Amino acid sequence: MKIMRLGDAGKEQPVVMVDAGGGSRQYFSLLSLAGEVDGGFLAGGGIGRVREALAAGILPVLEGAEGLRVGSPVVRPGSVVGIGMNYAAHAAESGSAPPEVPVMFLKPGNTVTGPYDPAAVPPRSTRFDWEVELAIVIGREASYLPDTVTAKACIAGYVTANDFSEREYQLPGAAGQWTKGKTLPGSTPLGPWLVPAEDIDGGNLALRSWVNGELRQDSKTSELIFDAPTLVHHCSQYMLLEPGDVILTGTPEGVALSGRFPYLQPGDVVEVEVDGLGRQRQELYRAGGGA
Repeated sequence: MKIMRLGDAGKEQPVVMVDAGGGSRQYFSLLSLAGEVDGGFLAGGGIGRVREALAAGILPVLEGAEGLRVGSPVVRPGSVVGIGMNYAAHAAESGSAPPEVPVMFLKPGNTVTGPYDPAAVPPRSTRFDWEVELAIVIGREASYLPDTVTAKACIAGYVTANDFSEREYQLPGAAGQWTKGKTLPGSTPLGPWLVPAEDIDGGNLALRSWVNGELRQDSKTSELIFDAPTLVHHCSQYMLLEPGDVILTGTPEGVALSGRFPYLQPGDVVEVEVDGLGRQRQELYRAGGGA
């Protein structure tokens, strides 16, 4: 079961996609169950209602679904939490030792965009980078959780994410400026779909990225230093996680920051994929303006 939001930006409607066999797919409207895939839907048993409605065969087919724009599978999150250097090889290529505790940073919810929307390279950017990531979607409120078992129960599902990063903004000087490099408009494509946590093993998924058709990253989420329940538990000790919030679990080695590949330029095409969670594609363009 794959939950999506289809339609023009700001006018998406909730949909469930199911594999119909032979490579074909069927799309069913969820408007009879929910107006949005948001925190209320996730915390209120929305995923369970979708399962029941599918089993009962009462959901209407959405005709022409494949011709609609694909939006983020969850409406704009209240919080997007990024986790830095959560793969040992990526920490090494970044010139850092593997962290002993999760490295957290925040991204605005307005950075979230659809998985196929064009991506803007900032006007003055010279070190724009890609990052394929497994993203966690929170399904219930999480604050000061006692253990990782409780934390695991707070995970509604998983999505594919790309954490576009401007390294010149992010890493100058001794302290760095992670917020500047991680909060750019459209820098968090999510989707194309949300898979419920009970339907997929988030700890054992391959994830890959390509730039202009050339493979850049090829790793597995089993190589995460801190797995998904650990991250939810840790974040809950420092902030209130609400239903619909998103945690980006970190990127593996193979980004431009490593020095092995050139940084992104307008006209480049970036693709990222997590097994079972779908593949994204962004065409890059130069944003106007800037001082």
